[in-house]
Amino acid sequence: MVRGKVQMKRIENATSRQVTFSKRRNGLLKKAYELSVLCDAEVALIIFSQKGRLFEFLSSKFNISCPS
Repeated sequence: MVRGKVQMKRIENATSRQVTFSKRRNGLLKKAYELSVLCDAEVALIIFSQKGRLFEFLSSKFNISCPS
């Protein structure tokens, strides 16, 4: 069975939009983790919700340094 294409437009219902954001955020974080493990890649992912809440993923090998 083939899935149909998802039409890319804003979800008008706020509750549905929040549920979709949460599900897709979790899926994206999982994919970032899988990419870092399977490909031995350094991955950083930053997501901001509509309300400005921060969600982040950093692979364990990521070396963060700030220039002074």
